[in-house]
Amino acid sequence: MRNQRRYIEKLIQLFYPRRCPVCDDAVPVKDELVCSTCRKKIRYIEEPKCRKCGKELRREEKVFCVDCTNHRHVFDYGLALYDYQSMKESIYRFKYKGRKEYAKFYAQEIWKHYGREIVRMEADVLIPVPLHKSKLRVRGYNQAELIAQELSRLSGIPCETQIVQRIRKTIPQKELDGVGRQNNLKKAFNIPSDVVKLNKTIVVDDIYTTGSTIDAVSGELKQRGIRNVYFITLCIGEGI
Repeated sequence: MRNQRRYIEKLIQLFYPRRCPVCDDAVPVKDELVCSTCRKKIRYIEEPKCRKCGKELRREEKVFCVDCTNHRHVFDYGLALYDYQSMKESIYRFKYKGRKEYAKFYAQEIWKHYGREIVRMEADVLIPVPLHKSKLRVRGYNQAELIAQELSRLSGIPCETQIVQRIRKTIPQKELDGVGRQNNLKKAFNIPSDVVKLNKTIVVDDIYTTGSTIDAVSGELKQRGIRNVYFITLCIGEGI
């Protein structure tokens, strides 16, 4: 049955080829989710890393990046997969150009590189950062939710999309400075359901910049009794 399913998937790909998440050209069937040449262009976050937010550090003797040294985050710690500059065009197409098929590749990459760490987190659920309903109507999908759903399939951790709701429409975070990002997200999220039975959660998002969004969601979760809140994001900038 599995071999038959794989054959059908490859047959479909011949007529409706997937797009490479790096170059956006049609992916040859033999390369599956990404072009073999494009895979070599991806830059992953490597050690040394900040033990709080996961940014790559320039100096091995450092434990935390400057931001995490100077700013107390609400989340416990997180993992980031890619250097932002190497994958920013990919993320842009994923979010704004309808390339939803990228989600499967991203989730496989996360699981390949961080599967053991995710298992050690012992999370009860994966929670994608929600979009406001107005933005969801325009875009048609929540990119963080697509990643979380694929990651759920690989890890076996349930993906919960109704626990956290975005109740206030906010200005795009990229247009604001650090303080503006924090103020922008005040009272932006709400948790209408009872989550007291949950103990540990993993918040899933596409980009980590200052951590304001993850902190805002984490704050709501911890106020509702969640003991540990971790996060996983595709891209992150460089630490110092």
